[in-house]
Amino acid sequence: MSLLQVNAYDTWYYETYLKSFLPPWIIDCHAHVWLEEFHARGGLREGSQLWPRMVAKDNPVEDLNETNRLLFPDKEVVSVLYGDPIVTIDRARNNAYVAEKAKEHGFPALYLAHPGQSAEELEREVLADPVFRGIKVYLQFAPSYIPADEIRIYDFLPKAQLAMADKHGWVVQLHIPRPGRLGDPVNYCQLLEIEQDYPNLQLIVAHLGRAYANEDVGNALEYLKHTEKTVWDFTANTNDWVMEQVLERFGADRFIYGTDFPIFRMKARRVVENGFYINEVPKGQFPRSSIEADRHMRVIDYPEASKITFFIYEEMAACRRACERLGLGRSEAEKIFWSNSARIFGVK
Repeated sequence: MSLLQVNAYDTWYYETYLKSFLPPWIIDCHAHVWLEEFHARGGLREGSQLWPRMVAKDNPVEDLNETNRLLFPDKEVVSVLYGDPIVTIDRARNNAYVAEKAKEHGFPALYLAHPGQSAEELEREVLADPVFRGIKVYLQFAPSYIPADEIRIYDFLPKAQLAMADKHGWVVQLHIPRPGRLGDPVNYCQLLEIEQDYPNLQLIVAHLGRAYANEDVGNALEYLKHTEKTVWDFTANTNDWVMEQVLERFGADRFIYGTDFPIFRMKARRVVENGFYINEVPKGQFPRSSIEADRHMRVIDYPEASKITFFIYEEMAACRRACERLGLGRSEAEKIFWSNSARIFGVK
């Protein structure tokens, strides 16, 4: 059986809304690869979302490449690889796998860091393999005694590590914490501090700061409007209004595409109700009991479910709508989907 079932509606959606919008070469700045054996038994940290774990037990690089081949048959895709940032992962094995497969396929990679590492250890690990362009950090690794809702950026991205990243001009890809998401003042104040205090690193704010609903933005973009270097990836975000706000303030030169594969290879569409996002998925894609256990998920029955395509297509289509409303064309799309990331990750 094929990894993904691409039906007639999916093909029609791609050819109608995406094919002409996308450049022939694409860089995905946000792709996870790992093997199931790299995980120890254990649960997720309190406050973690359950639904992303439903999609795939692992994502070897062969599955990643096959996903891109099936979904973008007329495009060439380069993926930026890194591991699975979950507390149960064996980071050493996952980082080694990422480095091996990145070199094998000619892809750039990020090192999956842990806040418990000294700056010197992090330096040795990242510099040990030139395929690593920087670090991926994640709130799951913050000290366990900190309640999930109170985690701050510096709890899982210590200033000593930021100083090391600044010394070497590394990429730092950041998934921000806290229930208020981008609109939490602790988050946006610390984002500005990082840009000002560590000007040589390249900060990437993943998922548009997890602003999946309009209400998640708050005053953040106004506060950050004078930043000059911070880049925004719209990975796993389908909110075209949020994309438009970010593009309008920071421009297409600081806006990049990512997939969050394997997660966004699922079929789904996102709706927002009272500031709360819900992923609507076709009946039968996942066990109903798993979906009912997660308040961010909702089952859609057929025939309505037949009009739900791949989540990544929904993300791309949202980007197109935002670009069109701002009058952005092919040259800007080429920057967003290729040349911005090519510059950041050193892709030729």
